[in-house]
Amino acid sequence: MATTRIIPLHQAKGKTVSQSLYERVAYAIDPEKTENYEYVSCFECCPELADAEFAFSKTIYAEKTGRNPIYQSGKQHDVLAYQVRQSFKPGEITPAEANEVGYELASRFLKGKHAFLVATHTDKQHIHNHILWNSTTLDCTRKFRDFRKTGRAIRRLSDMICLEHGLSVIDNPKSRFSLTYNKWRGEEDSRRPTNRGFVREAIDEILSEKPTDFSDFLSRLQRNGFTIKIGAHITLSHPNFKKNIRMNSLGKGYTEDEIRAIIERRLPPHIPKKKRIVSERKAPSLLIDIQAALDAGKGPGYANWAKHFNLTQMARAMLYLKEQGFSDYNELSARTETSSQKVSELRSQIRDAESRMKEISRLKTQLINYSKTKTVYSEYRAKGYAKKFYAAHADEIEAHKAAKRFFDETGLSKLPSVKELSAEYQQLAEKKDAWYRELHGIKGEQHELVVCKRIVDEILGEQKNISPPRKDRDIESR
Repeated sequence: MATTRIIPLHQAKGKTVSQSLYERVAYAIDPEKTENYEYVSCFECCPELADAEFAFSKTIYAEKTGRNPIYQSGKQHDVLAYQVRQSFKPGEITPAEANEVGYELASRFLKGKHAFLVATHTDKQHIHNHILWNSTTLDCTRKFRDFRKTGRAIRRLSDMICLEHGLSVIDNPKSRFSLTYNKWRGEEDSRRPTNRGFVREAIDEILSEKPTDFSDFLSRLQRNGFTIKIGAHITLSHPNFKKNIRMNSLGKGYTEDEIRAIIERRLPPHIPKKKRIVSERKAPSLLIDIQAALDAGKGPGYANWAKHFNLTQMARAMLYLKEQGFSDYNELSARTETSSQKVSELRSQIRDAESRMKEISRLKTQLINYSKTKTVYSEYRAKGYAKKFYAAHADEIEAHKAAKRFFDETGLSKLPSVKELSAEYQQLAEKKDAWYRELHGIKGEQHELVVCKRIVDEILGEQKNISPPRKDRDIESR
């Protein structure tokens, strides 16, 4: 079980860049904590000189790029390096294994672009790693940028590596250090929306209540705690906001003109803005049949790669199942079956709706043709089906006959009106869109469940008990 936390390292107050780096590196590789440097490993740097190498790379970076950030004591103008603390469950791992796991984590996360060192401390009851990497790349042309959810990405990669090494992972991590974006609401693991997101949510709710006019819309906003200033632009303020927000800055679908048009029904009904979902997980793939590959002519190099690939896929599958809270095989099977049935049901409903919508379109076309040509055909019949009249109105007469044949073939006892068909078509279109959205939401989950179940079946055989694969388990024989 490993916990991780990422910490950006800035220039310390009253210290130079070199002094700030030296203190951090010296603490990490402290011989009393690392058993006289025995558990220190590095990539593209020397542990004893890492601080100087990191500082020198920043000088080259400034020369190559022309960017020369001014470091001022006590001000976080630039990140000098990044540190990850990786702590392990007491008694579960040796210092050498911990250092190996930490080195693998840094290698796979940084992809060989940054120099780093891994120092494993053994002075506490729990063994833990200090992983430091230079914010400047090896070629001194770029810098590492702390992207959104960096900490969570590191934690997931750490969990996957721990599973590959047969170590336990935390089932329900509660730490909020790895999520730093704007910010947290309450004590639960749910992010607070931005101020503009907060306004958009309020507008979504009000428009769903169908206000009578724009004045009614503004009144409802005021009842929700907003203060409204009407000038050249409508400006909103709220006790929780530091700055006012113009309505026209809320994005498409939320401007004053669009909201007025929606309320007056000059535009289609309002559709709330979808929340962007950042994909953070690679879905597991099915395992490779190594023996079949060897029989097909693949060499030992491919077999070694396939073993590592299979281990990675097993770790991803176990991690996904733990995150979803599955406790036994029967629960996984039931959830997979339910999800597959729901996907099949939605697809069937969509197909039926599309088929009926095509029928309605054809029926509307024939009804319109019938109505437009009815007078001409009545006159043609009154003239005793005269050939001269037919020659002058052949297109209208044939269209009328085609419409009558279509009605006879469909077996309709009473013809519906075009208005009724249009209303039914609109209802089906709305249902189809809703079913498509629901299908899009669960199709990915259903695929992952099916793949994970098949992987669990291959790993566990008849045992059927969800638990992470360990190194000493004879996986290949299963």
